[in-house]
Amino acid sequence: MIHTRLFVLYFILTFIVTFVSCTEEKVVEEANSKENYPSANYDKLEVYIEMRDGVKLHTTIYSPKDKSKNYPVLMNRTPYSSRPYGSEEFRAQIGPSQRLMEEGNIIVYQDVRGRWMSEGSYDNMRPTLLERGKSEGIDESTDTYDTVEWMKENLENFNSNVGLWGISYPGFYAAASLPGAHPNIKAVSPQAPIGDFYFDDFHHNGAYFLSYWVATTVFGYQKDEPTKEAWYQFPELNTQDAYGFFMDIGSLKNLDQYYGEDNFFWQQLKNHPDYDDFWQKRSIIPHLKDDIRPAVMTVGGWFDAEDLYGPLTIYKTIEENNPDAYNMLVMGPWSHGDWARERGHQTVGNIHFGDSISTFYQNEIEAQFFNHFLKGEKDPELPEAYVFDTGSKKWKTFDKWPPKESAKERLYLGGNDQLSFKPMSRSSVSYVSDPAKPVPHTEDIKMTFTPRKYMSDDQRFAARRPDVLVFETAPLEEDITLAGEIFANLQVSVTGTDADWVVKLIDVYPHDYLEDEFVSDNQKLSNYHQMVRSEVMRGRYRDSFSDPKPFVPNQKTKIGLQLQDVLHTFKKGHKIQVQVQSTWFPLIDRNPQKYVDNIFMAEEEDFIKATHTVFIGNENDSYLTVDVVR
Repeated sequence: MIHTRLFVLYFILTFIVTFVSCTEEKVVEEANSKENYPSANYDKLEVYIEMRDGVKLHTTIYSPKDKSKNYPVLMNRTPYSSRPYGSEEFRAQIGPSQRLMEEGNIIVYQDVRGRWMSEGSYDNMRPTLLERGKSEGIDESTDTYDTVEWMKENLENFNSNVGLWGISYPGFYAAASLPGAHPNIKAVSPQAPIGDFYFDDFHHNGAYFLSYWVATTVFGYQKDEPTKEAWYQFPELNTQDAYGFFMDIGSLKNLDQYYGEDNFFWQQLKNHPDYDDFWQKRSIIPHLKDDIRPAVMTVGGWFDAEDLYGPLTIYKTIEENNPDAYNMLVMGPWSHGDWARERGHQTVGNIHFGDSISTFYQNEIEAQFFNHFLKGEKDPELPEAYVFDTGSKKWKTFDKWPPKESAKERLYLGGNDQLSFKPMSRSSVSYVSDPAKPVPHTEDIKMTFTPRKYMSDDQRFAARRPDVLVFETAPLEEDITLAGEIFANLQVSVTGTDADWVVKLIDVYPHDYLEDEFVSDNQKLSNYHQMVRSEVMRGRYRDSFSDPKPFVPNQKTKIGLQLQDVLHTFKKGHKIQVQVQSTWFPLIDRNPQKYVDNIFMAEEEDFIKATHTVFIGNENDSYLTVDVVR
């Protein structure tokens, strides 16, 4: 029983670290110390703001005690609670950063509709209204609009300018303020925003991210009334071996024992495996094609295991459809939300990218952005794209992303494990994919709410398996920088009727590369296979995410897979490697490899071995399209 309780506590703590920003991690700290900056310098007010449909949203307002001047509002709308509640209870830090807190801003936190102390019913990624101004409905934009309207009429020492920021789910709420934005909203920074739940977080290209299964607890239960305490409980699993737990469970349908009919999100996940209208109407992406008037700074991390699709797609969508909008992108060497906290050194797994990188971002990019648009400070002339090169480990700036300096080239998969920028002789290579012995996504044996370390992990363990194909260049004679999009084009055949395809781009270090102090005790950087980018495609969705279809056994079939962007310099002496596999467990669920209408309902006998063949070498066979700066 003690072990079980500790394990549940472990899950709760991991959830807080994973999904909530730096400020929300410290939310339960009380102002019982003279060192608490907010309590010494801010007044706190808690109010209920009525929306146009009568629902009241709990809103916490921190206003500077210095009333000699006016301030803008920086607002964070969150499903994770605006705690601590009570006029005498203060967060340890408020706002996006310590600098913006200490400079003085009106900091506002709001529990979104249906969460914590707010009224109403909760809806994951609430659909955005199609005809704004012509409907009586509500969405996250109207709730934001009504909140700003209330603040305009009721706040003292308010300079009338509003900025929004948020990390992860709050990043979605920031982005959702953009369609039909209130005129007083001048700057919005979606950070690691969810853009579309079918491509962020819970799904990637149709594959269910099993590593998020526990999060279904957080998002799947309605509460009866406003509450200061969590109304949901995590399942008691009594193990820390994720691989073993999910293998023992078997088919996804057996997870019903943990979530019943009352968990509406689990039912939604099970009943909507395809990209149907349910998911499509929850995407914020199509609504960013309209007139975007606030300045936008989208922020993401190159090693964000949760939300990489969201920031890149939101930036590109606004850029393509709003050429006159102020729209910039920041991508750093961070995992989920790292930019909001500072550990002194920035590492992801075993890889050290530098020191004080988050502080640089907070002071030289984020604060400059908000201060210019909210306080009228001098234009810092920030670039269109402030992007960190994860190979050279340096910030780079561009006036366009992907950069105009890059050119599209092909990296061909070839025989004898070769990878080359030139076509080779045609051949094929096969492997047996067995759902009973899936390829793990990491060597770590522990149950984590959402794994992060794997995004830069050593991939040698996978390269040594017979069901993982490895293609590799010779040691590079010069630096090669990939700067932009990566798209995998595979020509394949299968003996079954369904299959997943996982493609990984890897930087292979030289044998004489020495480790540093940030490498774990049991690891060496000699010949380290650092994952740079990876993604999965559920093969049934190769032609349409909304209209799946089985493979024809032994028929040559094309698979297209977007791996998202990179900025990574493969240094002279390093090698570029690509791995291809069909299982990635328990990061994603297992594909039975026998086509069934809904994998969430698969029977145990549906899981079969299958032989997968990849056709390689020729210019029309399998290759990666990459943006190269030489």
